Amino acid sequence: MDTKGYQIILASGSPRRKAFFEQMGIPFTQKVIPVEEVSPNALSGVSIVEYLVKLKAQAFESSIEDNQLVITADTIVWHQNQCLGKPADEHEAKQMLSQLSDSTHQVITAVGFLQKNKWESLHCISEVRFKSLSEKAITDYIATGSPMDKAGAYGIQDSFGMCHINSIKGSYTNIIGLPVAQVLGKIEEILKNLKS
Repeated sequence: MDTKGYQIILASGSPRRKAFFEQMGIPFTQKVIPVEEVSPNALSGVSIVEYLVKLKAQAFESSIEDNQLVITADTIVWHQNQCLGKPADEHEAKQMLSQLSDSTHQVITAVGFLQKNKWESLHCISEVRFKSLSEKAITDYIATGSPMDKAGAYGIQDSFGMCHINSIKGSYTNIIGLPVAQVLGKIEEILKNLKS
């Protein structure tokens, strides 16, 4: 992809998002400025991820240059009016997976696009339905360590996800952490609108 001299910065440490950017064929660098990812209690669903991507982008506002595009992202699992982020420990991971068992939840990702004097964002919602999960299936999965860095304590791309998810509605890549088609379209639109 021709970025017209623009430097695209992926402001996410997620190895899965990094892999998606590589697969999209976009030249980019990865840079993370850590922020405390806490949203106001009054927010729910989409509002939470929209708030967090803006928060992550604000860390770059004072240093962003004219030819840079900073992309931030955040994914949550939204279930029964509750936000499930990354589990703090194995006990919380077990609680989350037990809660998701035999029910449908939403995976919500927001992606922010920060330019020198411009801010835009998009969000994507996918629905995931789990089969009934046995305690052994949950315990065995937690023992692999895989749930600990994932919203909702699971990865749809893991064998656990493949074996226990009955159905999904919406973007599959969104559930992994980035709605690739939408993000690629937005980047192309931003580059197209640049003053040549």
